[in-house]
Amino acid sequence: MEKRTLLAVVLSIVVISAFYLIQGVFFPPPPPVPANTVTEQGGGTAPAAVPLTIADELTGPQTPQTVIPEAVSEDPINAGPDTEQRINIDTGLAMVVLTNTGGDIVSYKLREHNDQDDFVEMVLPGNTESHAFTLALGGMNAQPINALFNVTRISNYIVEFSRDFAVSGTGGRVKLTKRYDFRPDEYMFELTVTLDGGPITYTLGSAPQFGPRFEKLDQRYEYRRYYTFTNGKFKNEGDQAKVGKSGGTTISPGYTWGAVAGKYFTLIAIPLASQADMVFSTRAEPGLSDASRLYLVRPAVNDSHTSDVYRFYLGPKSQNALGVYDTAANSFKLRDLQLIKVANTSGFLGPLETLLKWLLMIFYKIIPNYGVAIILLTLLVKVIMFPLTKKGSEATLRMQTLSPKIKEIQEKYKDNPQKMNTEMGALYKKEGYNPLSGCLPMLIQMPIFFAMYNLFNTHFDLRGAMFIPGWIPDLSLPESIWSFAPFRIPLLGWSALRALPFIYVGSQLLYGKVTQTPDQQGNSQMKMMLYAMPIVFFFILYDVPSGLLVYWIMSNVLTMIQQLTINKYIAKKKGMLAAAPEPAKVIVPPKKRKRR
Repeated sequence: MEKRTLLAVVLSIVVISAFYLIQGVFFPPPPPVPANTVTEQGGGTAPAAVPLTIADELTGPQTPQTVIPEAVSEDPINAGPDTEQRINIDTGLAMVVLTNTGGDIVSYKLREHNDQDDFVEMVLPGNTESHAFTLALGGMNAQPINALFNVTRISNYIVEFSRDFAVSGTGGRVKLTKRYDFRPDEYMFELTVTLDGGPITYTLGSAPQFGPRFEKLDQRYEYRRYYTFTNGKFKNEGDQAKVGKSGGTTISPGYTWGAVAGKYFTLIAIPLASQADMVFSTRAEPGLSDASRLYLVRPAVNDSHTSDVYRFYLGPKSQNALGVYDTAANSFKLRDLQLIKVANTSGFLGPLETLLKWLLMIFYKIIPNYGVAIILLTLLVKVIMFPLTKKGSEATLRMQTLSPKIKEIQEKYKDNPQKMNTEMGALYKKEGYNPLSGCLPMLIQMPIFFAMYNLFNTHFDLRGAMFIPGWIPDLSLPESIWSFAPFRIPLLGWSALRALPFIYVGSQLLYGKVTQTPDQQGNSQMKMMLYAMPIVFFFILYDVPSGLLVYWIMSNVLTMIQQLTINKYIAKKKGMLAAAPEPAKVIVPPKKRKRR
């Protein structure tokens, strides 16, 4: 029994520790390769490096050319190249701010999702790079264009930026056009890049990081992971640490889409003609603790006119928002893109998590409070698993009755382990007992624990979901009863006093007391494990989302109720066995022999 209980404790430690392992070491990629310079004619911004050839790591060394922004005559309607202009677009779901400096996006706020006192800002700038969807003439190491473009506002949702460039040394001209096409009530927009005048390599890059704001990508409260979808197959390309160690991950043309996903939000790139290399990178940017970039590197083609269409999804990682691109219920009439896979990233436990999520949503529809829905889901799981729990307790009782015989065999054959194992096996066979029957119910419940953990830790609808006003306003964040930020407790890093971790410790200690077996009560080592582990987990779970602790506390309370019920049943069964009279021995008379 002691070995079985110790196995349970060890398994619990492994389960919890695996989820809270922090990825703390990142290896930045090599520094950028110096590029050629750019000078401007007419007005404009400061010089920038923009080589025309792709970086050596993609196509090998080539001879770079220099691009010079050409002076464009002022239009009486559109702003000239010497004037920066900001363009505001409101799609109903997103408030977008564009600039004619490079024709980039400088702000992308989600109207339906809050971040502290403002909407969630999806464009997180560093100290020097504040734009998203920048374009560089050349490979990844080329600097984004920061010249001022002419602006044409085609409609409330469509904006076009254009500017002519002179190719030095050739006398040629290149016209670059970036056209944004936003749609009402869509998180997806279309970006068309057009080059007229010659074959030029270009790189389209995301912002150094996308929101919401965070202190550090600790892989628990916030993370960035990279995914691709190619030929109907979804692939996890790694997390921040893996991509950082490799110096970047390049995906060759042929993919359907690629994504950089956080805990609740995601950026997905969908090239209509997959002719660009997709590169995931963590190239550092001053002012950001971590960078997560997505680049589309389009090699030059032998054509004087190039027009590439890209679609980008920049929004919540929720099934409702992503699912519309599987059913054509979107303004682009897209279907079967399987973007929803970004929200379902639980591996082989995905179907189980999907089932639990479906049940959670049903309970939420009955009682529109996710805290109550979590409690009801925990209750349902405990009711379903009760037969297994009862079976495990009965196995424990059976083990206690066999304990004297087991100790007798162990003492008798302590110098002969092989003989001892043989006799133990014979005893189990004779008594019809399986020594794993006590652990098996717990092992069967492990997948449910994994799925429940991931569900409550990443389920999008829990973000901002209130349970108890004034105490637990957001089930996706740790609750607090007193915040002393910005002060933090040394070593621990705590910035608030929280109630749920203390309630958890109390419930876990009571749980250990109720589930303790008689043989454990006299074992000092087992008692220490049963009572010390809740204290250890108190420090581990102090800053976890409150939804997780609500689930765990409720699970402990329900398990205690179950165990008390089972204890009464076992005590009654013991009493019945003790009171039952021994069966009378039946004497069979010997058979008479027949006389011959």
